[in-house]
Amino acid sequence: MRNVLPTVIVLVLAAALGGAAVVYGGADDSPGLQLIGVVLVVGAIAWGVRRARRARGGPRAGSDRRP
Repeated sequence: MRNVLPTVIVLVLAAALGGAAVVYGGADDSPGLQLIGVVLVVGAIAWGVRRARRARGGPRAGSDRRP
């Protein structure tokens, strides 16, 4: 199993940056910045889930394996 610490650090930083963008965008009344923040948080979560599934050997997108 590979070292997961760099992945966790990147995910936490991306989620924190996205959360800060949402909060700052709300204070500045900037819907575009809020959207960028939400996209950043959702993207970080999706990337983390994808990395975790691949590390465990789970099914990949488009695979034809059925339970």
